[in-house]
Amino acid sequence: MRHRRWALAAGRLGRVLDMRRGLLFVLASSALRLAPSAQAQRPAIGGALRPFIRTDAAVIALTNARVIDGTAAAPREQQTIIIRDGRIAALGATGSVAVPQGAETIDLAGKSVIPGLVMLHEHLYYPTGPGMYGQLGLSFLRLYLAGGVTTMRTGGNLNGYIDINLKRGIDSGVVAGPAMDATAPYLNGGPFPLRQVRILKGPDDARKMVAYWADEGATSFKAYMQITRAELGAAIEEAHKRGLKVTGHLCSVTFAEAARLGIDNLEHGFMVATDFVPNKQPDVCPSGAAQQAFAAFDPNGPIVRELIRELVSRKVAITSTLTVFETSVPGRPVPPGIDVLVPQLRDQFLRQHTAISQQTDTMRGAALKKEMAMELAFSRAGGLLVAGTDPTGYGGVVPGYSNQRQLELLVEAGFTPLEAISIGTLNGAKYLGRDSQIGTIAVGKQADLVVIGGNPAERIEDVRKVEIVFRLGIGFDPAKLIASVKGSVGLY
Repeated sequence: MRHRRWALAAGRLGRVLDMRRGLLFVLASSALRLAPSAQAQRPAIGGALRPFIRTDAAVIALTNARVIDGTAAAPREQQTIIIRDGRIAALGATGSVAVPQGAETIDLAGKSVIPGLVMLHEHLYYPTGPGMYGQLGLSFLRLYLAGGVTTMRTGGNLNGYIDINLKRGIDSGVVAGPAMDATAPYLNGGPFPLRQVRILKGPDDARKMVAYWADEGATSFKAYMQITRAELGAAIEEAHKRGLKVTGHLCSVTFAEAARLGIDNLEHGFMVATDFVPNKQPDVCPSGAAQQAFAAFDPNGPIVRELIRELVSRKVAITSTLTVFETSVPGRPVPPGIDVLVPQLRDQFLRQHTAISQQTDTMRGAALKKEMAMELAFSRAGGLLVAGTDPTGYGGVVPGYSNQRQLELLVEAGFTPLEAISIGTLNGAKYLGRDSQIGTIAVGKQADLVVIGGNPAERIEDVRKVEIVFRLGIGFDPAKLIASVKGSVGLY
């Protein structure tokens, strides 16, 4: 009822109904089981996508562009990219690459092209009140795409089927959004305040849950804070038998224990790790003690060095989600994008942000800097650092905008702009096992590209100046995607 009142107050019932009709179309077509493909095919374009498309020509020439290819190599100036049928057909210096007759030519003088962002901790829900999360989908997917995200993994879901059905809608061309790895509902082993989270009954139950959701179409799994080692090990074993990966936001299980069990990925950097908690009890989540321990330990000490060595040697990726941590640190700027929210959610966030800004506590700021330093150390030690945003907390982490902000925060952490772009593109593709197709700009790869009105290799904040987003060679207009949901995000 609260959401309906907001929709009436905003005068946007027509838009809500349109979006619901789009979702019904997806649900009606959910019987189409679209198997993952190493080489994704350009989908047919449904009518729901048409209002957001700037170009869908079969052959497109991007000329005079600055190419930042995602490998962290120096940019190449005055380049031409030929897109044909959704793939990069040619790439080279302007003048040396022939523009095919009949191609649509877009002059990008003074502008940059980067690979589409590959982000690995995203959600299709958002905090709507104390302990409450509203399930979104269509609006978030449009914002992710508008921000330059062309591939994403949802980091757990609270509904079950919406992520899977929306993934199918995207793949079949009836929903505007990034290619999506749909993560199953959380694998959690103990009491948790959110009633939307199911509690596992033991290792056999964990295997059954993984098997069920894999059969339903989930392509990823996420373990949560109260899972036991036995349950986590069983879930990992079942997922790996099916060629699927498991990540975790852990507490009851330490990072080192999870690595030895074979987990593929750990979320939120090191700030949630309980490896540093004195007298940590097996399979027990010490909750607040983890934050105290994180604030107290030496990030350059032997315990940290050994943990990083263990994670790197076992090829466990770490997901950086600096955006969600930043919102709780006094003195940090208001995050970008909150103007697209339903006014009540926007105002709710601003009140809380103002209250936090007036606090004198320095511990959270120090913890954020320590987290940044540890992520840098992990990467420098050879670890695979990937990026995400986690639009949870008390709000303010808005899809698309926050993905761009995440790259800015990586630069603040000590990475160069080119390294930050590579973390947000190539590293995510490597984790997903799709780096032969996405994550960098090269001939033969998918034409998942972002046109930026500036030079983020020199000024990382230029990543906010997104002008066109190509996914499989279809050029989307970010301004139109954003305008279609502005002031309504939080409803659908």
